[in-house]
Amino acid sequence: MSTVATATAGEAQVHAGHDDRSFIRKYIFSTDHKVIGIQFLFMSLFFLVLGGLLAMGMRWQLAFPSDPAHPLPGGSLLPETMVNAGIVLPEFYNSMVTMHGTIMIFFAIMPLLVGVYANYLIPLQIGAPDMAFPRLNMASFWLAVPAAILILAGFFVEGGHAGAGWTSYPPLSVESGYSGVYNGQVLWTLSIIILGFSSLMGAVNYITTVVNMRAPGMTWFRLPLATWALFITAILILLAVPVLTGALILLLFDQVLGTAFYKPDAGGQPLLWQHLFWFFGHPEVYILILPAMGFVSEIIANGSRKPVFGYKAMVIAMISISFLGWIVWGHHMFQSGMNPLLGASFMASTMVIAVPSAIKTFNWLGTMWRGDIHFHTPMLNAMAFVGMFVIGGLSGVFLASTPVDVQLHDTYFVVAHIHYVLFGGSLFAIFAAITFWFPKMFGRMMNETLGKVHFALTFVFFNLVFFPMHRLGSNGMMRRISDPTQYEHLQAFQPTNRMISMWAFALFAAQLIFAFNFFWSLFRGKKAGPNPWRANTLEWSTPSPPPHGNFATTPVVYRGPYEYSSPESDEDYLPQDRPPAERPTPAPEPVPAGG
Repeated sequence: MSTVATATAGEAQVHAGHDDRSFIRKYIFSTDHKVIGIQFLFMSLFFLVLGGLLAMGMRWQLAFPSDPAHPLPGGSLLPETMVNAGIVLPEFYNSMVTMHGTIMIFFAIMPLLVGVYANYLIPLQIGAPDMAFPRLNMASFWLAVPAAILILAGFFVEGGHAGAGWTSYPPLSVESGYSGVYNGQVLWTLSIIILGFSSLMGAVNYITTVVNMRAPGMTWFRLPLATWALFITAILILLAVPVLTGALILLLFDQVLGTAFYKPDAGGQPLLWQHLFWFFGHPEVYILILPAMGFVSEIIANGSRKPVFGYKAMVIAMISISFLGWIVWGHHMFQSGMNPLLGASFMASTMVIAVPSAIKTFNWLGTMWRGDIHFHTPMLNAMAFVGMFVIGGLSGVFLASTPVDVQLHDTYFVVAHIHYVLFGGSLFAIFAAITFWFPKMFGRMMNETLGKVHFALTFVFFNLVFFPMHRLGSNGMMRRISDPTQYEHLQAFQPTNRMISMWAFALFAAQLIFAFNFFWSLFRGKKAGPNPWRANTLEWSTPSPPPHGNFATTPVVYRGPYEYSSPESDEDYLPQDRPPAERPTPAPEPVPAGG
């Protein structure tokens, strides 16, 4: 049962005030949701860079496979078990592929979308002073720290890091004889288990906060779409992560205790792992994309100076996606030998889930249609998200079709698809969100010129990198191979591989502009007022950055979050907490004499 705070404006309690906490309690072991969100921000940005460096190592190897004339830059710093005479060993390439996927999904994109913005935005957007359980919130971050340490430690143990792919299919992930990796694989498993508990702590907090701590007047259909998206995502985390955690514990038992849940030679079932992993894995895709959809909805409405087109339809579409996401996991397993009738049912359900995504896409276009569009940096990145997400969705239609997927499964077509969804989708939304909420977090604006240059280069280089991969996959180039030139049918495509790598290096270099802009703006950026984007949601009614406790008095909400260009206001925005103007009572018409 939902609860909305019922205090009136006159009865609102004072929350924000003098903050006399010590430095350690304020910035290290903080229970303030804003500080915790910023802690997640810096940790996940570090892993975003690390994941990008691993990708560069992979692309160097694919451009110059086993070529002594082009040794891996910095390879001399790595042990000979990874790089020998400048040549990347196949075992280390497997580790780079595995850890690139693992780090980008679990330690970069997921915490950037959920750990950062669920923590930072939810209390501010619903008018709450903090999370429902501040100490549990602190624990959720500090439990993620040992998970991060373990995932980093795997690079330094004997045998190298995990090399079974980010999906860790058994028996490759169970029997060290197949991959030559034992310690690294065990550390991988332990790390993801611990990170799962961190995610569950956060999810419980986000759900409880939204349900119980909304400000007076903040009904469900007055919630910003970012908060709706994060709330639905938290429910998905709460239901999906325990499945993965249980599967990982069984995997750990097989690795360490010698059990046989997944070992086929001892009567175990490797396909059991695939079902459990993908039962988590497809809701995980929406955990990675739903928050991005919420942020983009906020930014497109703001940049178009128009209300969101079809607000309730957007909410229903997100809820529909979250329900349908539970019945499509089998489309990752069309090649597993499943009954063709079962495969057809997964194919149909996957086609159906495209409908609510299409609704959202047309609603974004409807929001921009005939709007007074402001092409600021967050808006440009949000618009790129829409375009790239559509391309990723269209390539997904091919992979959802069983007979087509038989040919494209585990090829670079899949690599292109997932990157159009998670880079072209999630990461462009992250760039938009960081730029949009940066002034609220740090009290300064990011440089607009640098932001637009970074956007333009990233957009161009991203498409030059990943669009040609559709062609490679259609021509049979398998993913996760370290030397395509070993296969006769792929030798003709080596110039394409080398070109993709060159553009990938340029794409990585373009991110240095964003990094410079981010850190320069932290200290030298133009100081921001409370509402630099002229937005309507409650976080923009607080100082930048907001004080401990957020609001001096509990805000009262009078309207929805997207009242842009409203006739009720002389400006082109109307904040949610601005009281409605007193309308003059019309004088009664005179009654004719004798009437």
